[in-house]
Amino acid sequence: MAAVAGVAAVLVGFPAASGGFLASASADPITSSGKLLASPRSSDGSHVAEVAVRDGRNLTLQVYSAAMGKNIEIQVQRPADTSVPRPTLYLLNGAGGGEDEATWQEQTDAAQFFDDKNVNVITPVGGKWSYYTDWRARDPVLGVNKWKTFLTEELPPLIDSGLGANGTNAIAGLSMSGTSVLQLPIAAPGLYKSVGAYSGCAQISDPVGYNFANTVVALGGGDSANMYGPQDDPMWAANDPYVHADQLRGLNLFISDGSGMPGRWDKLNGPHTLPGVIGLANQLAVGGPIEAASNYCTHNLQNRLNQLGIPATYDIQGSGTHSWGYWEDALKASWPVLAQGLGLPA
Repeated sequence: MAAVAGVAAVLVGFPAASGGFLASASADPITSSGKLLASPRSSDGSHVAEVAVRDGRNLTLQVYSAAMGKNIEIQVQRPADTSVPRPTLYLLNGAGGGEDEATWQEQTDAAQFFDDKNVNVITPVGGKWSYYTDWRARDPVLGVNKWKTFLTEELPPLIDSGLGANGTNAIAGLSMSGTSVLQLPIAAPGLYKSVGAYSGCAQISDPVGYNFANTVVALGGGDSANMYGPQDDPMWAANDPYVHADQLRGLNLFISDGSGMPGRWDKLNGPHTLPGVIGLANQLAVGGPIEAASNYCTHNLQNRLNQLGIPATYDIQGSGTHSWGYWEDALKASWPVLAQGLGLPA
C-alpha cells in the first residue's frame, strides 16, 4: 500500500540583484551545486538538514520536523526548466508511506511523466499507516505523527524558499493518502489549488468510514485511538472530509476509483500485477474488496459534492482493483485538473 554534485558556475534561477530570476534554461543551479537557493527555517525551527543530489533532475532532502523531532526524507524532482520560479505538486504515497517498495517511483512511470513538466514534485518518505494527520498521542508502534503540521506549516515554506518555488501548490495521493489529500486542504485553506484523490475514502467518522480507517491503521500495528480517540470522539468528525465537504469549494478536484472487479491491469504476470498465480489471486482477493469499499466512499462523496453544488472531475471506472496500474492511469488522467490549479498547460 545519493551523491552531492560538485559546485558549478551556472547561476540559473538564482535571484538576480533586481529581485527577479536570471532567464536561462540550462543547468539547474540546485542540482549543479548541491545547495539550495536559501537556508530557511520554519517558525517552529524546522529546517533542511541535508541536501543530496541524485542526478540533474532529482535530489533528496533531509528535513528536520520540529513537530515530530526527527528528520523526514523528501524526494524532489525538479522542473524541466528552472529559469523562473515554478509551482509544486506534493505527491503522497499510500499506506506504506514510501518506506517500502509500494511507491510512485518504484511502481509507476510517474518520474518519466513529469520529466517534461515545469513543476517541483515533492514526495515525503515516512508516515506509514498515519493518514498523514496529527495524532493526539504517541503510538507505541507508529511513534509521533504530526504530519498535518509538517505538510501544511513546516515543509511548504522550506520548499518555496529553498527551491525557489512560486508558492502555488497542488496535492495528490492514493489509497490511505487519498483521504489525506482531502483533509489537508481543509486544514490549510488556500495552501493547495488542486487535489487528486485516487481510491481514497473521504468519510472516516461514520461506522463504515471509521472501520475502514481503523483497519488501515491496525494493519500497520497502530491504534487509531491514538490518532483521533475512540470511535465516538469528536476528533473523527472534525477531521472527516465528507462531513466538511463544503470546505472543498474552490479547489480543482479530481476524484477517481475503480469498482473492485478485475480490470485491464489484473492479468497474470502483467506489468502492474503482483507476480505469479498467488500474486494475481492476492491482487483480486484483497485489492478487489478494498477498491469496492473505497468506491462506496467515492460515490458518497460525489453525491455530497453534487448536493453542495461543488464541481469536481470524476473518473469512476466499472472495473479495477486497488493496485498501481490504475493509480498510474489516474495520475495521468488528473494532470489537466492539477495543472489548472498550478497555472501550467495540460
